[in-house]
Amino acid sequence: MENDLEIFFSLINNTLEYWWVIIPATILGIVVGAIPGFSAANTIIVLLPLTLSMGPEAGMIFMVAIYTSSRLGAGIPAVLVNIPGTAGAAATPLDGYPMSKRGEGQKALSISFTSSVLGGLLTTILALILIPWLSQVAYYLHSVEMIVIMLFGISLIATISSQDTLKGLIAGLFGLMIGYIGADVVYEIPRGTFGFLELYDKVPLVPALVGLFAISEAFVVIDRKMVTIQSQEKNIVHSWQQTFNGIKITLIRWKHVIWTSILGLIIGVIPGAGAAIASFVAYQQSKNFSKTPELYGTGHPEGLIAPESSNNGVTSGTLIPLLIIGVPGGATAAIMAVVLEYHGVQFGPDIFETNPMLGYGPFVAMGITYIILGFLIMPLTRYFSNVLLIPTKYIAPLIIVFTLVGSFVPRAYVFDIYVAIVFGIIGYIARKTGYHVAAILIGVILGPMLENFFLRALRISQGDLTTLFSSSLGNTLWILLIISLFVPSLKKYFSKQK
Repeated sequence: MENDLEIFFSLINNTLEYWWVIIPATILGIVVGAIPGFSAANTIIVLLPLTLSMGPEAGMIFMVAIYTSSRLGAGIPAVLVNIPGTAGAAATPLDGYPMSKRGEGQKALSISFTSSVLGGLLTTILALILIPWLSQVAYYLHSVEMIVIMLFGISLIATISSQDTLKGLIAGLFGLMIGYIGADVVYEIPRGTFGFLELYDKVPLVPALVGLFAISEAFVVIDRKMVTIQSQEKNIVHSWQQTFNGIKITLIRWKHVIWTSILGLIIGVIPGAGAAIASFVAYQQSKNFSKTPELYGTGHPEGLIAPESSNNGVTSGTLIPLLIIGVPGGATAAIMAVVLEYHGVQFGPDIFETNPMLGYGPFVAMGITYIILGFLIMPLTRYFSNVLLIPTKYIAPLIIVFTLVGSFVPRAYVFDIYVAIVFGIIGYIARKTGYHVAAILIGVILGPMLENFFLRALRISQGDLTTLFSSSLGNTLWILLIISLFVPSLKKYFSKQK
């Protein structure tokens, strides 16, 4: 035990020696996270020559710090101006943006940052302790189990559209149809591409994301003078008290932070799952088991805590399959794998014994980054929230320009700019006619993933549909899915009986 503690403190000391890497990478990560369309993955790719020139330890710490801080930074535009710049922040605006519209942008940012830091720090510590056991999760979750997990996320369509179920289902089905555009995964036959080669590899996610949320919202806010509701515009007070209120609100709900971040950690361990699934599933489960589900979507703190703590819980989870079995858990982890392979690093369980700095070091660096973020980002909440006071005649064009640039960056296709504009028009029409753009987005993101796992399961079973119920773990997840879907109705029934 004493030997383990010595190794742990030695890792902390060695990691702190790279402060000259962690601090600039953390600041850079916040900036790129706050710019819609930019992400840790494409930022690391741009800086790949710099990363490769560093040693493997310094390079890994640099990438981890950018990855961690960009995940937190993505919540800034999602909360303030309804722009989830990454798929992992797609559920954040559901309750974060309504708070900003009420003039509580500073408090909303404080809740977002606090839940992100606490969730990320907690799961990083758990990952360090439970690496031998968490590394086994990927072996037990196969195609069948992943199908059920996807359905957990897609069931959020029904959850967020409880006020008008028909419109919610129509919007979700429309999103699923868009998600299936592109070459099919079995025979590579193009579907719904209209002859555009750029659509063969599915509808690009970032342009669809910023179009549905950002550009459509920019069109809507043009009708108002301010992002905030007019009647409360004069009541907005930026003070340290608002920041402390947000921290207090989050700390009171510490149990909520814990279980949603652990959910994110478990989903993060599964290769290919990612922050989008974690945030959607956490939000859906949070609402289903809440005592006040009717408050979700109106600016409810728990509706903001759930996606932010879970998508930051994913960050440590994605590194586990990379280091244990050499399988990256996401796009950023895949780039990390390329850098480490360039330096001749061999993945596998032995890495934790032969090179503890590369095995445990990334998690220690992630924990230190979250601590730095806690002290660095909190004082900035009052300044970030001033964005809400900029007249929309200035902010709306800026939103459109930045998001169009962001939609161009991932693939560098001008075609993607047109895709963002088309989705912006679709989102604007959906908002004006009462359809929920989040339901459309869920279909676009999760639909293709569900298809891939479904077809993979059928190919393995040679077309036998009963394979969906052939796994004991899968059957347990099916039962949990059914229970979670019926919980809201049962709660309403029993409340009426009382």
